[in-house]
Amino acid sequence: MSQTNDSQTDPMAVYLPATPWTRVTEARWPIVAIAILALLANAFYQVPGVVCGAVVIGLTGMIAYLPRKARTRKLQAVKQRRLRRMWPGTGMKLTVDALPNPCFVADGRGITRYVNEAASKFYGAVKPGDPLSFSLRAPSLLEAFDRVCVEGRPAQITWTEKVPTEAWFEAHLAPIYMPGQAEQGGGGAAPDFVLVVIQNQTEQRRLERMRTDFVANASHELRTPLASLTGFIETLQGPAKDDTDARNRFLAIMLEQSGRMRRLIDDILSLSRIELKAHVQPAEKTDLVEIVRHSADALAPLARELGLEVHTESPDTPVMIRGDRDELIQVTENLLENALKYGSQGKRVDLVVKRQETGGKHWCLQVRDYGEGIPAEHLPRLTERFYRVDVASSRAMKGTGLGLAIVKHILTRHRARIEVASELGKGATFSVVFAGELPHQESDIELALSVPLPAQAE
Repeated sequence: MSQTNDSQTDPMAVYLPATPWTRVTEARWPIVAIAILALLANAFYQVPGVVCGAVVIGLTGMIAYLPRKARTRKLQAVKQRRLRRMWPGTGMKLTVDALPNPCFVADGRGITRYVNEAASKFYGAVKPGDPLSFSLRAPSLLEAFDRVCVEGRPAQITWTEKVPTEAWFEAHLAPIYMPGQAEQGGGGAAPDFVLVVIQNQTEQRRLERMRTDFVANASHELRTPLASLTGFIETLQGPAKDDTDARNRFLAIMLEQSGRMRRLIDDILSLSRIELKAHVQPAEKTDLVEIVRHSADALAPLARELGLEVHTESPDTPVMIRGDRDELIQVTENLLENALKYGSQGKRVDLVVKRQETGGKHWCLQVRDYGEGIPAEHLPRLTERFYRVDVASSRAMKGTGLGLAIVKHILTRHRARIEVASELGKGATFSVVFAGELPHQESDIELALSVPLPAQAE
């Protein structure tokens, strides 16, 4: 009955079978000590052997049949401490689950013991019992983990990852000592667990870069149109103050320059917004065929103005891909507009949605013109900011030099790739390759250059 009450008050205790031999076995060391004392008493103090034997038997019986509660707790303390060091308790798990950031609980050997839901979503299927390095592969983070285990002090580190997109992370590592451990974080005691909390700082870093880039780009690209506006205003206020013809001509130029400034600001802001979320892949699905038809209809007036025809070719059924509809429309319209403006000599532009020739699981959006083409030396730099193959032609077409840079960053976010093929006198083809319903495998945007083009369609 006493054992039942003890187990209720102390659920951590587990009692051994209460046989006489078991109790004598548990008390073997006190019995041995008593026997040695009895032999010494008999040898040096001439105590009769019968008396010594009686004392040994009596003390042995008392020790063997003492209440087992204290001894059992002592025996189970080591087992329970080992158990606590192996797996975190329910309270710790509930606390970790309440945190919004990805969290890992690992033991001193670097074995993952628990992960919260945020970590499972961000890092995929994480199995407790696997080494922490299976999920967190940053060398600096693993080195910090080892330091925390050795020194028993918290640590904080930051690191950068380049794949699939550039991202910044910060990790806080803290040792956890369970109640009852002799040395709580001091004297070289190894922690029972280490809590690893990870913060994704990509958005904050991109915001800082966006501010810096905006100031640099705005100060560089807006200087020319602003200087033109200032010069014309000063001229109208001075020598051309009463010249009606000059005033009308200057006002038209000023309107054009102000429009150029507006387009530059719009493109810079658009590029900054896209870069801000480049590390977040879209989750929604959209129809690539509908996007192509929408873009062709939207740019039909420009095609008629330039005397070109837009030929579309796509499957009769929807082509569902993972992507943001508005951003993909921006990509399609940008590529189609460039083909219309810079390939006007060919009198035709093809806009095609088809299966990729190699590996039938991917879809390809292809925009092809039959104009002058792009020299091979310019192909590697087409997606750079403010890079223009022909500065005069680009400005005449009201280009800002940011169109293909925007396309590159949108496709980076969609884990797609762009391929460019061109040959002088035969036009250029821009191909964007998407995955269908399957996860994207490309780690980043790729600019593939191939010459010559496929045979021209009749």
